[in-house]
Amino acid sequence: MRTAEIQRDTKETQVFVAVNLDGTGQASLASGIAFLDHMLDQIARHGALDLTVRAKGDLEIDAHHTVEDIGITLGMAVAKALADKKGIRRYGHAYVPLDEALSRAVVDFSGRPGLEFHVAFTRARVGEFDVDLTREFFQGFVNHALATVHVDNLRGDNSHHQCETIFKAFARALRMAVEPDPRAAGVIPSTKGSL
Repeated sequence: MRTAEIQRDTKETQVFVAVNLDGTGQASLASGIAFLDHMLDQIARHGALDLTVRAKGDLEIDAHHTVEDIGITLGMAVAKALADKKGIRRYGHAYVPLDEALSRAVVDFSGRPGLEFHVAFTRARVGEFDVDLTREFFQGFVNHALATVHVDNLRGDNSHHQCETIFKAFARALRMAVEPDPRAAGVIPSTKGSL
């Protein structure tokens, strides 16, 4: 089983993440941010991975540090679970609609962190959640998973739908990218021989 647990503590947050890349979509989530928990549940369910997140952060200031640090810690856990990346597909992509909204995500576990995030949210908040933090989550993830991720919201009028399609598309792309490739078992998917 490709699993990892990471505990990351700073003066601003204490974050624990456990991941099983070969799971069944089970999630145990306690970020202190209800909407983020809803989005993390999408990653677990549609990514077919088991995910535990427990976080305590300086929410009395705002949610920025907590959201970013959960992205960082999730990236660290996925990188640890993938180890040398032998036998994975490496690339994944998905389009996901939700009513009027449509988003695309593309993932490459290249060993090079990079984020292209093209989303024009139609409003600044979903409930108490600042939608700008969505980018911070993914930036934290790519920096520590050492992955390139492209996220595009192609259309959408409702910010909740826009955000949800982003997380669902990312989950599906992640699932494809980390999936074992039976035609390349034990092989690092790179002409360089390492990722």
